[in-house]
Amino acid sequence: QVQVVESGGGLVHPGGSLRLSCRAAPPVFQIATMAWYRQAPGKQRELVATIRADTTTKSVESVQGRFAISRDNDKKMLYLQMNDLKPEDTAIYYCNTPAGNWRWGEGTQVTVSS
Repeated sequence: QVQVVESGGGLVHPGGSLRLSCRAAPPVFQIATMAWYRQAPGKQRELVATIRADTTTKSVESVQGRFAISRDNDKKMLYLQMNDLKPEDTAIYYCNTPAGNWRWGEGTQVTVSS
């Protein structure tokens, strides 16, 4: 049973921008804290940013000032606006709850390269 579908990734030059989207199926999305994760080649999956139902956000230091997480509860959509992208942002990006207890989607590939 598909619970999340990520999209919006692609190839971008350093300094570029992308907006990732995540479509969620579970009705509880509207009250759930949601998160974006990423997994770079050869590395463990890391939590990048979270957003509570009240839209309070947190993010890891490496993306602060560059990435912004947002949500549309009516559409059950989660977003990640990524600006000033760096090669080290290259990864597969996933959405899930902070506990990672929903079924993982396939993710969306973000490649930052000149």
